[in-house]
Amino acid sequence: MSWEKKKLGDLCSITKGKIGISKAISGEYPLVVTSEARKSHNEFHFEGAAVIIPLVSSTGHGHRSLKRIHYQTGKFAVGSILCAVIPNDDRILNAEFLYRFLDLNREKELVSRMRGMANVTLPMKEIANIEVPLPPLEEQIKFVVEYKELETANNTLSDEITNQLDLVRQLRQSFLREAMQGKLVEQSRKHSGPNDEPATKLLAKIKAEKEQLIKEKKIKKQKTLPPISEDEIPFEIPENWVWCRLGETVNIKSGKRIHASDYRKEGIPFLRSGEIGTLGRGEEIRNQLFISNEKYFDVKNKFGIPKQGDILIACIGGSIGNTWVVDTRQFYYKDGNLVLIETIPQIDTTFLLSYLKSPFFWKNTILNATDSSYNA
Repeated sequence: MSWEKKKLGDLCSITKGKIGISKAISGEYPLVVTSEARKSHNEFHFEGAAVIIPLVSSTGHGHRSLKRIHYQTGKFAVGSILCAVIPNDDRILNAEFLYRFLDLNREKELVSRMRGMANVTLPMKEIANIEVPLPPLEEQIKFVVEYKELETANNTLSDEITNQLDLVRQLRQSFLREAMQGKLVEQSRKHSGPNDEPATKLLAKIKAEKEQLIKEKKIKKQKTLPPISEDEIPFEIPENWVWCRLGETVNIKSGKRIHASDYRKEGIPFLRSGEIGTLGRGEEIRNQLFISNEKYFDVKNKFGIPKQGDILIACIGGSIGNTWVVDTRQFYYKDGNLVLIETIPQIDTTFLLSYLKSPFFWKNTILNATDSSYNA
C-alpha cells in the first residue's frame, strides 16, 4: 500500500521550548525535559497532544545521539533545549501516530539530521523537512492501538523473563552454595561409596610440586600464608575435604606494567577489567586496545603469558569479581586491574571457576576484601 508523504513542516507547528530548567518554578503543569521523568512548572505554554524532540545530542560534545523523544498531552511546558511538534489538524495527523513513527525511526529521521562538530544540535528546520507517511486517520489510530497492545505484551513477557532469570540465578547460587559445602558430593557418595583419596594427600602433592617449581625457578616463591583459624571456617565440609588458602594450591600473579604510551590502534589485544567482564559474558569486545607485536613478544619471552585454561579475575572498579577462562587467543593484560590464577591439572578449572563465582567467595573476598580460603 502506497501512502502519501508530506513534510512535517507542512503538517505541524514546530516551536522551541521556553523554560530553562534552572528557572522553572514548581507548579501544577508538567515540564518536559530531556530526561524521561517530567519536572513541573507553574505555567503552561502548550496545550493539546504533541511530540517533544530534544534539540541537542544526548551524549555531549562531538557525538550525535538521541536517547528519547516524548509524547505529551494536556497543558504543559517545554524545556528550552527541546521543541514541541503539534499537528495543525488532528483530523489529518494523529500526534501519537507521529510520535510512534519518529520514535521507531529516530536514528534515520532525527539523529542523521544533527549538525555540528563540538556542539551537536538538531536544527528545527531539519525537523520540518522530515517526510511523514500519511495513511487515513483511521489507519493511524489502528496502528497506535495495535502498537500499544504489542508493547504491553512485550513488557509483560520481558517482566516474566526477568523474573524467571532471577529464579534461575537464585537456583544457581543455591546449587553453588551446596557444591562449595560438599553437600552434593555427600549425596553422590551415599550411592557410589567413598572412592576419592583424602584432600590432605592431594594438597600435600600440590605443595610438593609447587616447591619443586620454585627450586627450578619456574615460579616465584610467595609469602607464607597464615593458617586458617576456627573463626574463618563458615561451615562444615565432608571428612575427606580440607580447608586451605587459594594461594596454597595455585600460583596467583599480576601482569607486567604496560604504559599508556605503549597502546596502539592495532596489534595484540590488551585486556583490562571491563574487557574481562565482556568476555566472561561471552560477548565481543568493542573499542579494543592493543599493544605492538614487538612489545607482546618482549613481555612473553621475559616473563611469560597466560596459558589456555588459566583464569583472569578483575580486582578493581565496577567489574570487580568478573572472571574469564583464558582461551587460545593472543593477548596481554593490565597489571593492577587484573589478577591471573595459573591453574594446575590437579584442580578442575570448572570447579575453581564455580568457587570464584560462589556466594562464599563473594562474601568473604570480594565484598569484605579479606584473604580467601579454598576447600578442596
